[in-house]
Amino acid sequence: MNEATVAVENRKTTRTQVAWPVSVWLPEANRFFNGRSSNISSSGVLVRIPATTPLRTGHVVELNFPRTMALAKRKGSFARIKSGRVVRIERGELLDDGSIGIGIVFESIES
Repeated sequence: MNEATVAVENRKTTRTQVAWPVSVWLPEANRFFNGRSSNISSSGVLVRIPATTPLRTGHVVELNFPRTMALAKRKGSFARIKSGRVVRIERGELLDDGSIGIGIVFESIES
């Protein structure tokens, strides 16, 4: 008899499925890598980026979420900037679309 494996949910905040463009600044590479968010919450985000992005678990990155012109005028800036730490790298879709998923936990300080 096979027993089903049940994944334990460790998140403390609810994630919302979204597909927003996002740029990931990786200081070690001194450049941005463009991707898309898959889901987001108040505590973190899952971003899909090219598999060639040279990052690893523990890297601290800066995330740039571009805003529409109308929202930028209302908020006073053209992007929402968040800092976070890479806590997980998913390679499950690597062969499908050449991307990896990176789980990022937001740092408490934001700009």
